[in-house]
Amino acid sequence: MASAVLPSGSQCAAAAAPPGLRLRLLLLLLSAAALIPTGDGQNLFTKDVTVIEGEVATISCQVNKSDDSVIQLLNPNRQTIYFRDFRPLKDSRFQLLNFSSSELKVSLTNVSISDEGRYFCQLYTDPPQESYTTITVLVPPRNLVIDIQKDTAVEGEEIEVNCTAMASKPATTIRWFKGNTELKGKSEVEEWSDMYTVTSQLMLKVRREDDGVPVICQVEHPAVTGNLQTQRYLEVQYKPRVHIQMTYPLQGLTREGDALELTCEVSGKPQPVKVTWVRVDDEMPQHAVLSGPNLFINNLNKTDNGTYRCEAYNVVGKAHSDYTLYVYDPPTTIPPPTTTTTTTTTTTTTILTIITDTTATTEPAVHGLTQLPNSAEELDSEDLADSRAGEEGSIRAVDHAVIGGVVAVVVFAMLCLLIILGRYFARHKGTYFTHEAKGADDAADADTAIINAEGGQNNSEEKKEYFI
Repeated sequence: MASAVLPSGSQCAAAAAPPGLRLRLLLLLLSAAALIPTGDGQNLFTKDVTVIEGEVATISCQVNKSDDSVIQLLNPNRQTIYFRDFRPLKDSRFQLLNFSSSELKVSLTNVSISDEGRYFCQLYTDPPQESYTTITVLVPPRNLVIDIQKDTAVEGEEIEVNCTAMASKPATTIRWFKGNTELKGKSEVEEWSDMYTVTSQLMLKVRREDDGVPVICQVEHPAVTGNLQTQRYLEVQYKPRVHIQMTYPLQGLTREGDALELTCEVSGKPQPVKVTWVRVDDEMPQHAVLSGPNLFINNLNKTDNGTYRCEAYNVVGKAHSDYTLYVYDPPTTIPPPTTTTTTTTTTTTTILTIITDTTATTEPAVHGLTQLPNSAEELDSEDLADSRAGEEGSIRAVDHAVIGGVVAVVVFAMLCLLIILGRYFARHKGTYFTHEAKGADDAADADTAIINAEGGQNNSEEKKEYFI
């Protein structure tokens, strides 16, 4: 049996309506009250709504197993928004999307924070059924501000960076990044009239590598799609960085008589305003030439050995780099070997034997080299050892050839001399007779021999002198 009791929300809506609409609304309510069925088997349900400020919210009152019972929608103040398909409330932001015996669907455009709250769906049954839906309005941060304690920081200094996200609902989450590296900050939340302001503080110790790197404040909020962020670039001042580059000689090995040119490469922020060269623990050589960042020393000698320092200055501080100079002995110049050709097989064998013995005894005296110190700026130990070994091998080969040639010449000359002397003595060997000796063999005394010699001249053809 139907009852004639009107719901309280409908009574309020009828009382608040204008006179013309009030009569129509009362007639609808009376007709609905006269036909209110029992609520057996019917089920009224709805869903909560979350919407971003300024967008559209959709409210749906749905009936399961409907029997044409009347559905109405009320606002948080329990004023009727829609009674069936009729809207007694004068808020044009509410628009009817669908009306049937099983659903009442209404849209609310341009949602604001004041629209947040519970909205009621009522079903006219006996007893009446009621269900509510909650509209939650999300408000993104209205302003995002990043502030750095100092516009310009010095290397090694700790600075404070703050980021503020104002007037959001719910409270914002703030994340910090330096370049691509995430950092951890400390956040504080202030609430005012259901709105939240979040301030995050970051303490950052800067390095020279941080110069020009962005510090990023990034916001995470359910009303924000994508990345909402702001950033500031760090400006870091640092003392100079100094590096000494050898421009000449190109091979890096400095010898007596050579020239040396060093270039001092400096960087810093601000740019160094002063670059100087000094010689550590000694005076700069008189023949050294200084030209800005360049140092030039001509005609090197052993007295130039020492440590040379390049110093650079800026407003942050100073820095230096050292170069240790060691002047090596000049390379040894040896004349090309003389080649002598011999045709005697026996002589060649003798020469080879003499060369072998002579090389073994004279090589240490010819090839004594000064021991080279270890110097990272000139040569590494492996390159220096290879260079020295190659040089010694080349000089040793030249010395062997020279000594062999000299010995071959001496032996060949001695052999020639022996051959000439042998032939000479062989030609002058034997006895021979002179005119004065004619008749001397048969004379009894000297006078007789002289007489016989004079008389024997006529017969000179009988005796002849022979040479073998």
